[in-house]
Amino acid sequence: MGDLGFLSKLLEEVNNHSTVIGKVWMTVLFLFRIMVLGAGAEKVWDDEHSNLVCNTQQPGCEQVCYDWQFPISHIRFWVLQIIFVSTPTLMYLGHAMHIISKENKLRERIQRHEENVKSPKYTDDKGHVRIKGQLLGSYLTQLFCKILLEIGFIVGQYYLYGFVMVPMFSCSQSPCPFTVACYMSRPTEKTIFIIFMLAVACVSLVLSVVELFFLLCSRVRCGRGGGRHRHGLGTTAPPHSGPPSWTPRMELDTVAQNQLNTLHGERQSLGGSLDGAKDDRLLGGH
Repeated sequence: MGDLGFLSKLLEEVNNHSTVIGKVWMTVLFLFRIMVLGAGAEKVWDDEHSNLVCNTQQPGCEQVCYDWQFPISHIRFWVLQIIFVSTPTLMYLGHAMHIISKENKLRERIQRHEENVKSPKYTDDKGHVRIKGQLLGSYLTQLFCKILLEIGFIVGQYYLYGFVMVPMFSCSQSPCPFTVACYMSRPTEKTIFIIFMLAVACVSLVLSVVELFFLLCSRVRCGRGGGRHRHGLGTTAPPHSGPPSWTPRMELDTVAQNQLNTLHGERQSLGGSLDGAKDDRLLGGH
């Protein structure tokens, strides 16, 4: 299990550039897969081959029957599973570190007051990563690969040796002289570990699926919100406390009002002239 030490250190770095669900997945990987595999499962399977007993004295029969029943031991199978499932995450880590390095160089150029320098897009001043754009695509890709690998290893374990350690199996492989019965040591204890590791693999699979749908739904929701903001859908104009802005429509209304006022003034002037003429005629008649 010392081979997983370097892998653990790399995965700790991934934990700083993941979502909340990704951090939970990482915790499950460390506590319930790597640590349990190194602390308990390896000791349970250390006598798997030496304590296999077959009812024959034929040399080489037990080794051939063991290889036929277990093409790969459970411990090595689970180690391969952890390494393969973690590989897409490590590839995402490489992409994230590459982006962080590029944006750190951009910040250095900004501090030197160089012109035509783009502002950092994926990281803030503290080095925290924002999962969006190309980084979001990389993250979704590694999630999809992890889901496929988890399913592949679960199905592969079922077809290799099932999910129950049988106490006895029959073997008729050469050089066995006849069909012999072989007996496993501690089959119940090994079955418990097999079911436990299967349950942890299923939990990791569910977490990856939930994280994938969470990111996709967040992306769709952000896209709809951006479109609504661009097209002015579902938005209300904020109240304007200052004086109204001048618009062509208001200018036209003002011109029309001035014309109406002028016409009204002319009518009043004309009416006053007529009334004065009437008064002159009346006075003249007297």
